[in-house]
Amino acid sequence: MRVLRIILPLSMAISAAHLAGAQQQSSGQTYSGQLSRQTPAPSQREILPRGLESLRQDASSKTEFTLDHSMLVLASKLDPNNEDLRRVIAGVSGISVHDFRYAGSWSYEPESLDSIREEYRAAGWMRMANKHDKNGEGRVTDVWIRMRNNAISNVAILAARPREVDFVVVSGSISPVDIAHLGGHFGIPNIEGGIEVPNTRR
Repeated sequence: MRVLRIILPLSMAISAAHLAGAQQQSSGQTYSGQLSRQTPAPSQREILPRGLESLRQDASSKTEFTLDHSMLVLASKLDPNNEDLRRVIAGVSGISVHDFRYAGSWSYEPESLDSIREEYRAAGWMRMANKHDKNGEGRVTDVWIRMRNNAISNVAILAARPREVDFVVVSGSISPVDIAHLGGHFGIPNIEGGIEVPNTRR
């Protein structure tokens, strides 16, 4: 039953994203470029790290979509019993998902992952997690956050496996607990153990 609750909202959201796909492509809502230290205005295009383009080119299959707030609200209505998810979505303005799969193990350039990490570091994002699989499968999960007025304004998640790379950007006013609730929904990978955010209050 839990699997159904996850799949239904995701399927509905992806359908909504496909309907808006032509508009997104023509308006150029996302593009690869230099990350900025400043939080972009809602009307500005989302800037993705340049290293993502190399991962995209090497992939044998790609799933990419962007969900705005209205799409997320629509998808959450298919999971009416999940109060936590609806509460979190209320503060999320958008989610951008990029899922790349590869024909062979480690057939993508590891330098592309390092490039993404360096771009977020240089742009002043805080790296909150760098988790490695304990079972030897080679999965690595990185989590970065951008703070504004002592609150999280953006989250970037990079999950790399031998044959798959997931990159997700969440925009909006959220908390560390909110990130945990989003895991497993809308293409966002689960982050085992959650993340700890330092107290930025003086």
